[in-house]
Amino acid sequence: MINLTKHSLQKLEVLFQELGYVIRYEKGNFNAGYCVVESRNIVIINKFFETDARINTLLDILNNIQFDPGVLSEKSAKFYERIQKETQETEEEHPEQQA
Repeated sequence: MINLTKHSLQKLEVLFQELGYVIRYEKGNFNAGYCVVESRNIVIINKFFETDARINTLLDILNNIQFDPGVLSEKSAKFYERIQKETQETEEEHPEQQA
């Protein structure tokens, strides 16, 4: 799993920016702690979330949106590949956690 640090959060925020998404941290009634306004490519995350919760939320969103990884910079593409590899390894190690 990726490190749940502010540095990893910044990498994820850059990745989303490269995909054309704007991330905003605000308060509100979000059932899942976040809201994605797909028509405007805006991600709104509960501003009271700690760094680890923000990272996990962005990873969850990343797994649920469609995009072309070819639009990412080399640095973000490598980070995305690492996320995908670690996600796949986790699923193989813990198949009972899959929904």
